Amino acid sequence: MTSWIWWLLAGTLSVLGGIVALANPFAATLTVEVLTGLFFLVIGALTLVSAFREKALGARILAVLVGAVLLFLGLSLALNPLRGIVALTFVVASLLMIVGVFRILFAFAPQAAAVRVPLMIAGVISIALGGLIFANFPQASAVTLGILLAVELISNGVSMILYALSRRSSASGEVHGTARG
Repeated sequence: MTSWIWWLLAGTLSVLGGIVALANPFAATLTVEVLTGLFFLVIGALTLVSAFREKALGARILAVLVGAVLLFLGLSLALNPLRGIVALTFVVASLLMIVGVFRILFAFAPQAAAVRVPLMIAGVISIALGGLIFANFPQASAVTLGILLAVELISNGVSMILYALSRRSSASGEVHGTARG
């Protein structure tokens, strides 16, 4: 099996996962929250283990503090998923607004002159999405993370499928002696 088929398969599965997430955004939101909690728990535990391998006292103290905070966050998310959904949604909405502001500010930088308009549009969209979430907060928490996951899975899947098809056409061009550059 050639490599483009694997890209096509991965892209198709990603699109299907996105459709499933869109079909039940609350379940997808809960899944995101639970997985985030589990990741924080694992990363916190690994950070604590690594703390005891540090030779420098300052690095050891910092690693213990970071590990403890991550464990606390992971436990908080794992033990109270509904509160965790609200907290994560608040963080996502805040980050959207912050990133939007920075995109708009960066659009005025001299090095961004060629992409000024797209950056400003992306910034306005990010701010609008964050504002939309906050306008419906905390009710929006039930579905926001699931919808964002669905959109990410679908856009990722479409890009992988397009990449697979471009690799397929490149591979068929090489077989027929009409390789493209």
